[in-house]
Amino acid sequence: MGTLKSNDTRLSRVMPFGVGQVKPHHFREMAAVVWENKTELRYAWDILRRGVCDGCSLGPYGLRDDVMDGIHLCMSRLKLLQLNTMREFKAAALSDANRLQYVGQERLRSLGRLPFPFVRRKVSWEEAVGLAAQAIRRSAPQRMGFFATSRGLTNEVYYVFQKLARTLGTNNVDLCSRLCHAASVYGLKATLGAAAPTCSLSDFIGADLLVIFGSDLANNQPVTTKYMYYAKKKGTRIMVVNPMREYGLERYWIPSVLPSALFGTKLMDDFFQVRVGGDIAFINGVLKALIAMNRLDKEFVAGHTRGYEELDATLEQQPWEMLEERSGLPRLEMERFAQIYSVARTAVFVYSMGLTQHEFGVDNVKAIVNLALARGMLGREKCGIMPIRGHSGVQGGGECGSEPDRFPGGFQVNEENARRFSNLWRHPLTSTPGLRVPEMIEAAHKGEMELLYSIGGNLLETMPDRKFVASALAQVPVRIHQDIVLNSSMLIDPAGLVILLPAQTRYEQRSGGTTTSTERRIRFTPEIPGHRIGETRPEWEIPCLIGRKAMPNGDRLFPYDDTQGVREEMSRVMPMYQGVEKL
Repeated sequence: MGTLKSNDTRLSRVMPFGVGQVKPHHFREMAAVVWENKTELRYAWDILRRGVCDGCSLGPYGLRDDVMDGIHLCMSRLKLLQLNTMREFKAAALSDANRLQYVGQERLRSLGRLPFPFVRRKVSWEEAVGLAAQAIRRSAPQRMGFFATSRGLTNEVYYVFQKLARTLGTNNVDLCSRLCHAASVYGLKATLGAAAPTCSLSDFIGADLLVIFGSDLANNQPVTTKYMYYAKKKGTRIMVVNPMREYGLERYWIPSVLPSALFGTKLMDDFFQVRVGGDIAFINGVLKALIAMNRLDKEFVAGHTRGYEELDATLEQQPWEMLEERSGLPRLEMERFAQIYSVARTAVFVYSMGLTQHEFGVDNVKAIVNLALARGMLGREKCGIMPIRGHSGVQGGGECGSEPDRFPGGFQVNEENARRFSNLWRHPLTSTPGLRVPEMIEAAHKGEMELLYSIGGNLLETMPDRKFVASALAQVPVRIHQDIVLNSSMLIDPAGLVILLPAQTRYEQRSGGTTTSTERRIRFTPEIPGHRIGETRPEWEIPCLIGRKAMPNGDRLFPYDDTQGVREEMSRVMPMYQGVEKL
């Protein structure tokens, strides 16, 4: 069991606002947000009132969501407002890029929005796009790489970005979040046939059990604490399986619920402290106990699953001593979990990167599926598996094709599907899966990458070996960075040329844009007038400008005047997105 000091103490239940406890200071932070956005409060309010969240993956529209009535608002979203309301930075700030290399990331961001195209000096869009197109024409297709962030971008951006890469002859296009939930994609696809959640967030409320594996929902998706609050009001029992006791999952002060804001809410009912990497052994122990108790849903298993006999034989070969050692928990704890689960009529299983970020992440996901299938917790109301996503573009970015081995719509990169998209786009495509981001960095370090085009993100700060990444990026002859603010990767001295292309936010771009939430709801964000920066262009339009300039048939491949045209094409080529043009 947990060894950290509990956040749920007798004192915490009587001290208002969690004084003396480990907790977020919501009201203080809200005041700071108001101060940060004081010059653009009206525009900030319009974003909150009319826009779809550009932060987390829950997909609230305006101040509402589909889970429950009431206000949907969290600090994650509020803290991002400044990116949408800040002023432009002065062009002179880039006059000494060497000095800026020693400025911290927060300070770089605080300088303001990128207002004009730069090549270490201010240039026109015509010159910047011309330089980018010229570099592309000089580069071999397999020596080009394309990388996109998973926060803030719309589906239309991901679609045109990957289309640019593929029509240029390469599948070297990747999304930063693929690293986060690749295990979910492969694990869920292999077991259930679809790489997506099997339930809705609203299924939290009223389920007998809510089981959380490897996820700190309270800090990463704070609004889910409100869902858990009302779930507990409906009688839901919350169990957490994790190596670390998370304070936020134990007790949380929910600012939009007055009693909770004052005295906090106990969320977690049961905590099972597994060893790091011990989830499979723990789940196998639970399954072993369920079989011994004769508490499997045999009718469901027989009618809707395959492979039970093999699983049973595997569990027979795993003695309790081995499962205890590998899971880090005694047999009694696994049996206790099994006993609670055995009497539950409904259950929702939530997991995140605590399971997926292992070399055996796919097997972790398959183990969760086995646990749900064992008692028929799929295909029914208040039941299912929810791989909780992090940023707003995680689900849509992958579905729209910004991955090296998947075309838009989840079609695997192979000869058959390459022919399909070649016919749809009337342009030849390669059927060879592309490089993933780590492989692009390796290739760059070897001098095998001639051009790298990034939309958002910062590989220098997010990849494991900063020195190695800096050396790799410095060897790329041409780097194109498309973003709304400066970041440290832009300031690495180039082997040849660094092009900075200033983008608009999702709320500024004409004709709006869509995003896909963690539960696969597609939301439309309208254009919100009132805030424009310099000569910035819509995120989706910039790859189109480059494509038109770089290829003889670019005007035909990228004919869009607005995002409506992009959505109409997405609807034609992606069966799962049919009808998106009507939003």
